Amino acid sequence: QVQLVESGGGLVQAGGSLRLSCTASGSIFSIETMGWYRQAPGKQRELVARCTSGGSTNYADSVKGRFTISRDNAKNTVYLQMNSLKPEDTAVYYCNAPIQTLRSKYYANYWGQGTQVTVSS
Repeated sequence: QVQLVESGGGLVQAGGSLRLSCTASGSIFSIETMGWYRQAPGKQRELVARCTSGGSTNYADSVKGRFTISRDNAKNTVYLQMNSLKPEDTAVYYCNAPIQTLRSKYYANYWGQGTQVTVSS
């Protein structure tokens, strides 16, 4: 009974900003890495950014310098601050995390339901 829920998507003009949030809830034992992926129509899902439990981060080249990923381990929440948004950032953004539950000793991969980000020119 683990769930990832994203929020914060919406419609914004080019150059604007949005802040996405993703919170994990349920019978959680541990979360190693939390990441953001996105998928635009007709394209494959791609990694946007990821953050380990220790705070190490990675970004796709297309968002470096514009997006910032952060997390609050106490709240099981990861954020994605998106600045200087471009029309090509338009996509459904998904939260992803391998999670150990209280019942399992192995990591299962969980995905959120996705939140739509639309950037107009």
